[in-house]
Order: sequence, then structure tokens, then C-alpha cells
Amino acid sequence: MTLRLRLLLLLVAIVAAGLVISDVVTYTSLRSFLVTQVDNQLRVATFPVGRALLPTSGSGTAGSPSSVVAPSVPPATPTPATPATPATPTTRAPGGGTFGPGENFREPSRGTDRGVLVPPGTYGELRDSGGRVQAHVFFSYGGKAPAIPALPGSLPGSGGHSTTDLFFTTSSTGTDGVSYRVLAQPLTHDDGTIVVAQPLTGLDSTLQRLLLIELIVSALVLMILGLISWIMVRRDMRPLEEMAVTAGAIADGDLTQRVSRVTPGSEVGQLGMAFNTMIEKIEEAFGARAASENKLRRFLADASHELRTPLTSILGYSEIFDLGIRDRPAELATAMRNIKNEAARMGTLVDDLFLLAQLDRERPLARDPFDLTEVAAQSVASARVSAPDRVVTLVVDGPVTMIGDLQRMRQVVDNLLVNAILHTPDTAAIDVGVRLDGDEAILSVHDNGQGIDPAVASRIFEPFFRSDPSRTRATGGAGLGLAIVSAIVEAHGGRVTLLEGKGTTFEVRVPAAAGSLSSGGKTPTADTGGAQPSR
Repeated sequence: MTLRLRLLLLLVAIVAAGLVISDVVTYTSLRSFLVTQVDNQLRVATFPVGRALLPTSGSGTAGSPSSVVAPSVPPATPTPATPATPATPTTRAPGGGTFGPGENFREPSRGTDRGVLVPPGTYGELRDSGGRVQAHVFFSYGGKAPAIPALPGSLPGSGGHSTTDLFFTTSSTGTDGVSYRVLAQPLTHDDGTIVVAQPLTGLDSTLQRLLLIELIVSALVLMILGLISWIMVRRDMRPLEEMAVTAGAIADGDLTQRVSRVTPGSEVGQLGMAFNTMIEKIEEAFGARAASENKLRRFLADASHELRTPLTSILGYSEIFDLGIRDRPAELATAMRNIKNEAARMGTLVDDLFLLAQLDRERPLARDPFDLTEVAAQSVASARVSAPDRVVTLVVDGPVTMIGDLQRMRQVVDNLLVNAILHTPDTAAIDVGVRLDGDEAILSVHDNGQGIDPAVASRIFEPFFRSDPSRTRATGGAGLGLAIVSAIVEAHGGRVTLLEGKGTTFEVRVPAAAGSLSSGGKTPTADTGGAQPSR
């Protein structure tokens, strides 16, 4: 079963339960109200029914309701001397009055008689104290009289000990299925009972009509609500369906798929946004993984190529030794010198690769305070020795203290200076600067050479990358210098960037130690003109 169908069924079930409770309460309340109305009518009807059933001394006008049945009790036989009047019970009339004695049971009359107030179909019955029926009457007014109600033998005042009025509902003795509401009212002095019953045909018809209306209205409400709910649920669940389709496409390998129907204000919309964000992160992770794998493959290929060159040279000179060069001392000395140079170059390459591997594995560096200006001064001094024809200038703003690995930062400055010396003409000046910018220590190396092509500027920090493919390994190096610079700077929590402008300028930014202050004035530590250091 789908989520959409479960939500729809749950909603319809909740509404159906509410409608059932509302219908039951309405039905019960109306039935109670109607029964109370019938009970009030029964109390009012006790007076005319009693007049119709009890002997009375008054006489009424001619005419009576149909189906009046006189009691089958024979009249008392009077003595010759004094006519005897049978004892007649009295009953409480509404308002506290009583019915007076009479000689015979009198039929109810019309006109001004109170009998006309009795609703059609009302049944009256008189019982004596022993529970025997003395008389009964139907107020049908010319219509067909229904079957009489099925009354119990014991009622208050007639075989029962209670003296209070009794209301109850009963069925009829016939097969017409009529039910009655009955009032049994005991007569005074425990002389019998007046029973008044009214058929509940109108009440049952009203309740049946109410029940039918409730069923029809409830069914219509459920149908309309179900249709509206289905439309709304289908509309709101459409993004979930799209997510399922998108997830299937992503499972097939298409990471560019996204959920387009996203409404930020809804829970489904928030889920769609989170889904899109997750897919973006996954796509970025897969892209980074693919780039890393490509980078690794290129790195291995370049490393193999760089190592193969000195190994090939060493192997070639070794084969020359086997071919008889041992007998020629001059050639032997040259071969051994070349073998030594190639081995040294291969050792340097291996050391650089090992350093990159350590930095990639995030090996912890030394964390000692040192002055970056002193490190730069030492590197500049070494560069002047290795390239005495170059003008290398150092400009600082005073001591700039940082926390890190002094030897690794020295390697950063050395590599940048070597890069500038190797890739620029001998006439190009090199400027080195150290300053403090807020909480960052800044090292800059600038040369006045031809600069770097902007098209390859984003790749200059990749291992084995050379901005000028025409350079030989002897003059251009293996292409690991700037990669090592970037790795060391990032290990110190900094960054190295290539600035735009004339020539080439590398800027290194690393966190400065707390309390490191600039001295304010610039203090050049090398000649800026034509004076050259001693060679």
C-alpha cells in the first residue's frame, strides 16, 4: 500500500469517526427531546382519557371518538328500596382536581369536551387495584385503530407497589410493528391505574428521516472530502515521486539529476532541498575523487618518467664500463662523475616525493616560534652565493614571528627563490619582502621576468607541472618546487597565491604569532642598486 493511499484512508477514517460521533449525538439528542415532548403530551392527555374511562356524574353532548369500548362488567343490581350506585374510583387530574363518581362509564364527547385535545391513535385503559382491565378506549376519530399496546400485568396502582407515575416504551400486540410510549398513573387511594399510550409512529418516522439524512450527508461529505484529499495528497506527494525517479537516475550513475519541484515552505519541499544538497555534495565528492585519481595517475606517471631518466643514465654509464671504458681513465672518470650526478638528482627527486607524501598524510610539523624575517634573510644570502650575478633585495618591516617548522619555511623561501632564478633572465632583479598584515605574516617573492601565462596559472602548484614545456630537466627542474611550497604553506594553515601584475609575484600568507608587531619603518637589508655582494 502506497503512502498516498495510507494517508488518504487515515484522513477519511478520522473524518468518518467524527461524523459517526456527531450523527449519534444528534440522533440521541433529538430522540430524547421528542420522547420528552410525547411524555408531556401523555401527562396532558390523562385528564380527557380519564373522563372517557371513569364514571362521572355530568353529561356531555352527543358524539364521541370512534372505537370506544365499554367495560364488560355488568352494572350493580339495585335494591327495591334504594338504587345502589357502584363505587367508582377517582384519579388525580392535572392541576390537582379529581374525577367525581358517576353511574356508568361515559363515552368521550366532542365540541367543548377536553377529549378533542387527545392526539389521534391515543389509547387509554383503566385498571382496578388487582390489575384487571375495567375499560379501554382508542381516540381514532374515524380512522383505523391500530393494535393495542402490549402492557405488563403489574403497573403502579394495579398490582404494583409504586405510587409514582411510570413512563416506558412498548410494542403493540399486532403485526403492524407500532411502538407506544406509555404513562401509567396510579389512582388515589390505590384504587387502580389510568394507562395512557400514544403511538410513536410520528417520532419513529422523524428519527428515520433524520437517520437517512445523516447517512446521505455523511456519505456525500466523505466522498467530497476523499476526492479533495486525493487531489491535495497527490499534488503534495508529486515531489516525492520525482525524488524517487531522480534517485533511480542517480543510482544509474547520473549525478546531475536534481529535484525541480521544491516548495521551501513545506516539509516535502524541505526534504527536496535537502535531497538536492545531498546530491550536490555527493557529486562534489565524486568529482573530487575522480580529480584525485586523475591527479594520482598523472603523478605516478610523471614520477616514473622523472625517475626513469637518471636510472637510464646510470644504467647506460654502467654498460659503457662493461664495454671496456675501465681501460680509458679519462672516460671512466667522466662516466663515474655523471653517474654520481644522476644519482644525486634522483636522490633529490626521491626526497621531494617523500616530503610531498608526508605532507599529504598530514604528518605533524614542528611547532616552534621563529622570526620569518631571519629565515628570509638566510635564504636571500644563500641565493646571492649561488647566483652572484643576480640582484636580490630583501625588504622587511621588522620582526615577524610565527609558529611553525623553521626548516620547512626555509625550504619555502628557497624554492621560490630558485624558481625565480631559474625561470628569469640573469638581468631580472628579485625582490623579497616580509611584513605583517593584521594577524597574518606575509612573505612575497617578485621577479621582473616575463611572467607566467594566465592560462596555466591555476596549475603551477601541481606536481611535475612545468609552465614552459620546452625547458629541460637540467634547467627547469622536475616541477616539484612549487608543489612543495603549496603543501608546506597549507600544512601551516596558510595559502600561497600568484598575484597579477608585471613579472611574477608569489605571496605566502601564514598565521602570525600572537603579539607579533611591525616596527613601522621599512628596513632594507640588501643593496637595491648596482652594488653586488662579494663572490
